[in-house]
Amino acid sequence: MPGGRLTQQERQQIALGLADDLAYAEIARRLDRPTSTVTREVMRNGGPTAYRADLAHRATGRRAQRRGQPAAGTPNAVPQPHGRDAEAVSAYEEVFTIGLMQSGMGRMASRVLACLYLTDEGSLTAAELVARLQVSPATVSKAISFLESQGMVTRERDERRRERYFVDDDIWYRSMVVSAQATARLVDTTRQGVGVLGADTPAGNRLENIARFLDFISEAIARAAEHGREVLHAKPLGGDPEKMEKTAETDDAAG
Repeated sequence: MPGGRLTQQERQQIALGLADDLAYAEIARRLDRPTSTVTREVMRNGGPTAYRADLAHRATGRRAQRRGQPAAGTPNAVPQPHGRDAEAVSAYEEVFTIGLMQSGMGRMASRVLACLYLTDEGSLTAAELVARLQVSPATVSKAISFLESQGMVTRERDERRRERYFVDDDIWYRSMVVSAQATARLVDTTRQGVGVLGADTPAGNRLENIARFLDFISEAIARAAEHGREVLHAKPLGGDPEKMEKTAETDDAAG
């Protein structure tokens, strides 16, 4: 399997594969590359609809120059506690970032959130994020503002009066609540259109159907978030099959 950075010819093959609507795994198979390599390449360079081989090739060179490293290199991995493999953690952080981006989150917000998630403390200062991500303080601030608006992070000042950003067990719960509230507001907006266009018109009927659907989704998200919240605070079983089997038996008996 070839190693090192992608060549311009390989990038052109990726672009052709995307144009043919091929899955990342199939493109990777044809290049004899890991699927994660192709996924990262596409998500770093505009996503599947905006990817351009020549632009991606030039952008890779520019990123390498900014980092002061050869293009084939990777950023220095952050030293890790608990005997973890620093390079493996760094690689997983990028994979996790891509997963967040594929869910619809912007690249920088995804990078910041992944960075916070993969710390044992679940928190970093603005300066630490700037150093880890090699971006400007303004870029970090913009990403944090978005994540706060979605209920994904919180901020406090530590004993040294530095702003520190946190993720906790409840952030996905809060995010779901924010999503439900946003959908509920969209229901109200859609129903305003029904009044403007007329409930007995085709356009008005279309908007009413959309409003009913979104209303159902909003309520379902809110209920699911409340019911599932306790899962976020459950103690991990450590992957012990015997413990998981006993827990399943207990749940079955309770059910």
